Amino acid sequence: MRSVLSSLLWCLALATASLSALAQRTEVGVQTDNTTLTAQERSPWLLAPILSSNPKLGTSAGALAGYMHYFDEKSRPSIFAVSAQYSDTGSLIGGAFGKASFHEDYHRLTGGVVYGNVKNDYDDYLGTGIPLRNDAEMKAVFARYLYRAKGNGFVGVQGVYQNFGIAGDTAFDDQILDIVGLKPFKSAALGLVLQADSRDSENMPSHGWLLNLNNLAFREALGSESDYDVYRLEFRHYFPHGNRNVFATRINNQLTNDAPAAARASVQLRGYKVGQYTSKSMSSIEGEERFRLGEKWTATLFAGVACLYGEGNNCSDSANLYGAGGAGVQYILKPKEGIVMNLEYAAGKDGNYGIYLKMGYAY
Repeated sequence: MRSVLSSLLWCLALATASLSALAQRTEVGVQTDNTTLTAQERSPWLLAPILSSNPKLGTSAGALAGYMHYFDEKSRPSIFAVSAQYSDTGSLIGGAFGKASFHEDYHRLTGGVVYGNVKNDYDDYLGTGIPLRNDAEMKAVFARYLYRAKGNGFVGVQGVYQNFGIAGDTAFDDQILDIVGLKPFKSAALGLVLQADSRDSENMPSHGWLLNLNNLAFREALGSESDYDVYRLEFRHYFPHGNRNVFATRINNQLTNDAPAAARASVQLRGYKVGQYTSKSMSSIEGEERFRLGEKWTATLFAGVACLYGEGNNCSDSANLYGAGGAGVQYILKPKEGIVMNLEYAAGKDGNYGIYLKMGYAY
């Protein structure tokens, strides 16, 4: 508990210092939606700290630097950014990404490159009851293109290539990796995307909904070491109420077929490390209340539950259920674009927790 509190206090101190520095820039700018924008808010540049802490990766700190641009008046804001984080366990994660909307939002393009060298320390790996230490290195490239076919409906394609390497810290750890079937592998995939999006904003929606169905077909012909499939179905809905408050919900599903151990469906709730608990399939449901505290501040309360199933496991067994809940506070950096800095704490079962200082809401 003491480590959790110290990590949280560190996050709060960093967030307070960062937000205070931002708030001091009060040069008056233009008037937009009854809000006077400061010079910092009108600037296309974005610079913010990133910080997270959990029992598996330790405490990591870094920064994000980005540039925002509108290609035309009807398109949504585009952003191009780089980020990097380094943890007290020696893990390094960095990358560059871009999200563009252009031609009156008829075209949406997302892509990026990621590099990670992560040092994991598990007390109970994949529910085996065995502790495990390993080093995992990943290089990945991904891209998605969407075309507005009609109204709020989009169709598109996506692709990914990743090179995943993993090794145990000791000979005993290597034996455990062999037992659970976790080995280095390369994978490459192409897939289709169907999406309906009625949200008023991608970054800070106050109403509307999003439905996304997509797949990735990993094939040896594309450079993958094995053939397997991943299917995802996600639904989000945003309900405005009160004085600019929003209740947000998300239902998330991931199903795999013949996927290797490192690519199976994972619990994707705040408070858990992605890849710690996996199975053939995963479904989750979340709810989040977003309170508007003022022109620049919001607060969140959230809870959710995920289920891992398939291969003889089902959701009627509490051992396959993973609950999580938490709270957070947000500062609105760019009101026009809906860009927020978000500090959250989430707790799950079996002592899992996470502290996050990042850009944007969880969904």
